[in-house]
Amino acid sequence: MDIGSFADFAMRGLELLGSIFLFVVAALAVCAVILFIHDKTQRKNTIWRNYPVVGHFRNLFETLGEFFRQYFFAMDREEMPFNRAERDWVKHVCKKGKDVVPFGSTKLFQPGMPIFANGLFPKLDEEDRFKPPFIIGPGTPHPYKPTSFFNISAMSYGSLSKPAIQALSHGAQMAGCYLNTGEGGVSPYHLEGGCDIVFQLGTAKFGARNDDATLNEEKLAKVCENPNIKMVEIKLSQGAKPGKGGILPAAKVSAEIAEIRGIPEGEAALSPNRHVDAGNADELLDLIDQVRRVSGRPTGIKFCMGQVAPIQDLIDTILKRGTASAPDYIALDSGDGGTGAAPMPLIDSTGMLIEDSLPLLHDMLVAADLRDRIKIIAAGKLITSADVAWAFCVGADMVNNARGFMFALGCIQALKCDRNTCPTGITTHNPRLQQGLDPSNKAVRVRNYVKTLNEEVEIIAHACGVDCPRDLTRDHLLVVQASGRTRPFNKAWDPQRYLSSKPLHERH
Repeated sequence: MDIGSFADFAMRGLELLGSIFLFVVAALAVCAVILFIHDKTQRKNTIWRNYPVVGHFRNLFETLGEFFRQYFFAMDREEMPFNRAERDWVKHVCKKGKDVVPFGSTKLFQPGMPIFANGLFPKLDEEDRFKPPFIIGPGTPHPYKPTSFFNISAMSYGSLSKPAIQALSHGAQMAGCYLNTGEGGVSPYHLEGGCDIVFQLGTAKFGARNDDATLNEEKLAKVCENPNIKMVEIKLSQGAKPGKGGILPAAKVSAEIAEIRGIPEGEAALSPNRHVDAGNADELLDLIDQVRRVSGRPTGIKFCMGQVAPIQDLIDTILKRGTASAPDYIALDSGDGGTGAAPMPLIDSTGMLIEDSLPLLHDMLVAADLRDRIKIIAAGKLITSADVAWAFCVGADMVNNARGFMFALGCIQALKCDRNTCPTGITTHNPRLQQGLDPSNKAVRVRNYVKTLNEEVEIIAHACGVDCPRDLTRDHLLVVQASGRTRPFNKAWDPQRYLSSKPLHERH
């Protein structure tokens, strides 16, 4: 090609690009005119009506704002519900299987923060340490001996995707912890990894229900034929939405999920506010007895504490009927617990936080001489080793967590759980988005998370001079005050402020 031909070719190319540019400009102009007319004539949005076309940029910037804040503007310890430092800690231990940081702490010491009181003579690594056997439901046909202090809290198939549940199941088996099914029933993917399973019965009793949401004993017995089912948990409420039943949008209720739950396909799965057959303490104890008798498994209850009087009434009813009637454990959730979808007033402003409810429940059971009979499993944003060690100090026997494990699966806190658009494939049933989540890879991350956290809680226990985390007491705990100084937990904690009657030690 000579220079003249090349020049002609270049000119034609420029003319074509110019024509395309003019076409795009004209098309944009036409779209702007149409949008202008739409904005001026519509009556639903004031901003669009007063500022046609440009008013749409406000919505765009609002949408993009949360992403820019997360990556560019928020400091390491500013975000909610979990800040970057917490998310990065989980991500690091999931990837590396260990937690070692340089130079020093960057944590801001805020009022209420726990500080552990280390001993003068900590346990040597090579010392023999006595770990007393821990058994839940020793009086049942199939008592349970959990091997991990830290376990996977309730996450349903439906709320979470198939590969997410598969990763949790295999990871739990590798880590030696249990996996709670959530209220959506026992799916094949919960069982796939061969881990220990806690079958949760929510208020709709998915997987073991009659059409009126009462218990179907035959279905429950069939589910519990599987030896991997180690315990049954009757969920009364959860921290993110106490007093409100579970919600699974109709778009997520596929034929498979409908079959697992025992509900119609394509209809929203809405659980009642409470169990229809447990409207008072006596009926609840009857339901616990029924589930324990049919399943042969240790049976507990899960709730978020709010009013104290109903809890005390339940304890009094247990004492009247006999300790055999008691639940084998209580899974205690926090008022700031997580969920895929719930009304904001329940998420933000309902339910007692675990910082108050856990030591209070422990004290109430001790006062009633029921603490040895009823085990306590704490939950609610306890995602780091320090959080878990705190729970042991104030009264927990074990700790459950859900959102920490979502970070282990790759959650980036995009806050899209209530939609079908989760970018990490964890809470979506969109196959295109699910394909990015490799269950085999994420299972290793789940194992690393459990392994590291259990080891670090034991490190804290040994630093305090005790053999194992369950030996930690309130004597090992200090609390940061508003002045910035610390105070022993026992001097800062006053359970009586929640009680309207005589002191706990005089009640029974």
